[in-house]
Amino acid sequence: MTAGLEQSNLFKPITIGKNTLDQRVAFAPTTRFRAADDHTPSDLMLQYYSDRAQAPGSLLITEATFISPRAGLYPNIPGIWNDKHVQGWKKITDAVHAKGSYMACQFWFLGRVGSPELLKKHGLDLISPSALYESEESKKAAEAAGNPVRALTEKEIKGIIYEDYKNAAINAMEAGFDYVEIHSAHGYMLDQFLQPATNQRTDNYGGSIENRARIVLEIIDLLSDTIGAEKLAIRLSPWIKFQGMKAEEDTVHPITTFSYVVNELQKRANDGKQLAYLSIVEPRVQALLDANWSDNVGSNDFIKKLWKGAILQTGNYTYDSPEFKGLKADVNGDDRTMIGFSRYFTSNPDL
Repeated sequence: MTAGLEQSNLFKPITIGKNTLDQRVAFAPTTRFRAADDHTPSDLMLQYYSDRAQAPGSLLITEATFISPRAGLYPNIPGIWNDKHVQGWKKITDAVHAKGSYMACQFWFLGRVGSPELLKKHGLDLISPSALYESEESKKAAEAAGNPVRALTEKEIKGIIYEDYKNAAINAMEAGFDYVEIHSAHGYMLDQFLQPATNQRTDNYGGSIENRARIVLEIIDLLSDTIGAEKLAIRLSPWIKFQGMKAEEDTVHPITTFSYVVNELQKRANDGKQLAYLSIVEPRVQALLDANWSDNVGSNDFIKKLWKGAILQTGNYTYDSPEFKGLKADVNGDDRTMIGFSRYFTSNPDL
């Protein structure tokens, strides 16, 4: 890397939870579909993550990982809900630790964008905060599979929190992970609860901002008590329009929704339960689509003003290589920011 990037904060140590990283370059979560058919991490995954841990003191975040069968069941996505999964991941975390680096397991729950066919095959329903489809196409697919989307009951929500997420967190620690990152972005289940476009409930988990954020904060509180807040992180994408999200076009502006969430996280930090880091997706990024710095629909500056802890920012930070003006501006803007890369890591395992 050129143009003075080597003198930036990017290559300075940073403390994340109770661990000190040697640099602020992180391997962002990148779905690869390389697990076995039973969702056990494979030897190919072992090689993949080991290759990307060559710079000691790095943070590697796993591809999104299912916390239970009802979380979605895309084919060949890794899981973390049984002993076989734990042992598969343990080989990987051991290899990463042997190279002096650290790993976070990203917890995934698909909600309405899960596979209706695969869920049906395993006797599971397509579930969401509300019985709303992403699109007419997804509605037709679900109906053709005989598995139409339905709204979760409050009892089921409690089960997801206190059974699925808690079990996965315990398993992640047994598997040797240093951190757990809760995926609450990109229009997946937890994001579906946060956003009015996908949450039209009228009970304790819908309606007001407090109710829509309830499941996220209950998971945060439970896992903070279970594994320690210093081992916990969460990913948010306030401006995403992927998978039916509406961002600034929603009935409640994303700054209003996500200011509440981040404020609540900071309150917990003030009370001694500081998360390891907060991961935020830049406004220019629309998940699988190419990002362009000219496509910004908003700004995450409001999050930086509210949150005082470590931050991981991701989203096309190599667009202006080799100048890296945007990257340097963000990583040098304070002393708590990490930058996540995905595509550079997929083609340059020794990045």
